[in-house]
Amino acid sequence: MQGKPVRESASEYSELALPIDANGWGHVLGGKVMHLVDLAGAMAAMRHARRGVVTAAVDSLHFLHPVNLGELIMLRSAVNRVFHSSLEVGVRVVTENLLTGSQRHTCSAYLTFVAMDENGVPAAVAPVIPETEAEQRRFREAGERREYRLAMRDRIRE
Repeated sequence: MQGKPVRESASEYSELALPIDANGWGHVLGGKVMHLVDLAGAMAAMRHARRGVVTAAVDSLHFLHPVNLGELIMLRSAVNRVFHSSLEVGVRVVTENLLTGSQRHTCSAYLTFVAMDENGVPAAVAPVIPETEAEQRRFREAGERREYRLAMRDRIRE
């Protein structure tokens, strides 16, 4: 199977923070941001695999600051590495105050997706080709994170 460069999976998604998404403090619910992270990650995974995908794991998600109503929530995602039928995708969330232009890194996450065939069975995916130094670093680090995830999965099963 011929590999594909990371840039072919790179995706961007933006959404305005509206009152329906807010908690009692006027900040966007963390679950809403997590939902957007999952969507952005799935878009990158599907662009790479050209198949439907399911979320298998989400690494820890730490919010650096709240997302305020009226801010633009921008998510950037790309495939970091492929492991046969699973893909690690990195998602970075940045918020922008549309009145001032000020931007802040809100959170980042790594998600694992599994590509599925038409029968709902995991399907092989073409490898990803990291081209830049940053992509090569994320590729290497994805292998380390996978080892940790598999060890945690085994501990949970025990």
